[in-house]
Amino acid sequence: MGRNFYDWNASTRVLFGPGRLNDLGDQPMPGKKAMVVISSGKSTRANGYLDRTQAELARAGVESCVFDGVGPNPLKSAVEAGAKAICDNGCDFVVALGGGSVLDAGKAMAMFAAQPNTDLWDFAGGITGKRMKPSKPSLPWIAITTTAGTGSEVDHHGVISNPDTNEKIGVGAPDLYARLAIVDPELMLTVPPRFTAYQGFDALFHSVEGYVSTLHNPMSDMVDRAAIEHVGASLVRAYEDGSDLDARCGMAYANTMGGYSMELTSCVSQHAIEHALSAFHHDLPHGAGLLLITRAWSTFQAKHTPEPERFVDMARFLGKADAADPMDYVARLDELMHACDVADLKMSDWGITKDEFGPMAENALAAYPDRFAIDPAPMTKEDVVAVLEESFS
Repeated sequence: MGRNFYDWNASTRVLFGPGRLNDLGDQPMPGKKAMVVISSGKSTRANGYLDRTQAELARAGVESCVFDGVGPNPLKSAVEAGAKAICDNGCDFVVALGGGSVLDAGKAMAMFAAQPNTDLWDFAGGITGKRMKPSKPSLPWIAITTTAGTGSEVDHHGVISNPDTNEKIGVGAPDLYARLAIVDPELMLTVPPRFTAYQGFDALFHSVEGYVSTLHNPMSDMVDRAAIEHVGASLVRAYEDGSDLDARCGMAYANTMGGYSMELTSCVSQHAIEHALSAFHHDLPHGAGLLLITRAWSTFQAKHTPEPERFVDMARFLGKADAADPMDYVARLDELMHACDVADLKMSDWGITKDEFGPMAENALAAYPDRFAIDPAPMTKEDVVAVLEESFS
């Protein structure tokens, strides 16, 4: 199973390590005026990250302005508003400063701002997107990640939600890799414990799904193993003590490796199912949505996979040295979830109801047939509904 070949564009220059934001002003800039994209929350300003970033840009001779309209699951309308602000302010590149939602929105803005007289969904896939290719090159962008979850700093698409169609899908372009990514774990020290857990499990599942995907290959195996091992060694420590810089470094590394994993392989149906959950419920954090379904989904896959040894591998990577059965991965995953106090999340906390399971399963299969096609074990609509029902509380 798997493949003996891969195609990898690692064109983003990555500055990794504590304090690397302080090096931004020394780097060559891709333009003269930047739109700094941040979230609609308060933390980026309150923690001083916005002021520091704008000061570094000024040191590099770059003028900047700010767009602060990005929510937890970035909406199509926010990307379109941000792209308009880029054009209206005469900006020639984007700096996305924040977590995965901000990075996804920022890169989509960089693509969309360069395409005249279009709708963002012209470039989307899924159920209703037109799958058009951009006619003009995307604006360059710089990624500065403040969380360890999505790996969005090194991939070339952003996941955007369209509430009008209940879709949450990737929008991107081949030229949409960041010119520069700053992964500074010091910026992650202020992430609250609950979100450290949500984001950390998201990072884990990128590499778990890549490792069991039918697209896995020698390069992705190396990247995914490194990511999973770092999560196993660092996530609980980062959750228990957010000031543990070594643990934050470990999670930041796993995060970026997860982004590389998505370039070398792909996420599979676990992510597709979660996207359906949060497409219907936009206030559901992505990591929380994955945690809601992961035990049922992982159990199905561990019991039906044609490569059970890969689930045994992952249990060992996560620290269970004596793992011998694919269900040992599920057991180790459950231990980590309990250690991070996220084992008892309830769908009902976000208003999810059982009568949505059929439409959600149809949504996931229709929007992401490519992800179901590379599952280790094939899943039908009935299997997806069963996973959702088993996960419900």
